[in-house]
Amino acid sequence: MSDPALPRRPTLDLRAFTPARVALGRSGASVPTKALLDFTLDHARARDAVHAAFDAPRLAADLGALGLAVTEVRSQAVDRKDYLRRPDLGRRLDPGSAEVLARAASAPCRLALVIGDGLSAAAVHAHAVGLVGRLLPLLAEGDDVAVGHVVVASGARVALGDEIGAILGARMALMLIGERPGLSAPDSLGAYLTFAPKPGRTDAERNCVSNIHHAGLSYDEAAFKIAWLVREGLARQVTGVALKDESADRAPRRIGTSSPG
Repeated sequence: MSDPALPRRPTLDLRAFTPARVALGRSGASVPTKALLDFTLDHARARDAVHAAFDAPRLAADLGALGLAVTEVRSQAVDRKDYLRRPDLGRRLDPGSAEVLARAASAPCRLALVIGDGLSAAAVHAHAVGLVGRLLPLLAEGDDVAVGHVVVASGARVALGDEIGAILGARMALMLIGERPGLSAPDSLGAYLTFAPKPGRTDAERNCVSNIHHAGLSYDEAAFKIAWLVREGLARQVTGVALKDESADRAPRRIGTSSPG
């Protein structure tokens, strides 16, 4: 029981600062009905994002509108159930897809862009094209880091970009992929950069720019970080723990003030 002699502090509404489930209140021994219904809805949205169908042809067409030539591939996961039960299959290319890429690899390139469905096809459909549209002009500045190949991959895990990059002879692979849905962000996109990609690379050898969505990083913020990491990674010939993200020190004063969408 509180001491009436102590001064009362004003209640801070934490909900104004975070989408996390804080200060929900209570109804008896449980949470209020609205909080329970909100949780149920967000949980359903997260599940829907995991199981949503990936429209690779539509994504390829949208990227084509940006002037990019796209190759479509798939992993060894034959369907969504297979993908969720066997993460290892999402990290290796289907043999037919590997042959298609090998034929497309006419010459080595500096940067290969891979866009995969991951655990949220909804995130890719919502944000990938918008982010790429912001990223291309930044890569074209200065020494012009051209995107040598663009690949849309179905049933993809992050490490699938390593095999794709190796086949294409890319100095660096940039993988845009749907992240594991959360209860406050079912459509979060992530970007993973790997220098000298090849099968067997570990997460410690990658850089990640995550939480690209309407309530997270804006397209402008994410594109600036990614372009900086691409250039520095190529110049220093490293990514991962050996490459610290110092892009904030070079960012324009008012970059990224708007959200995606």
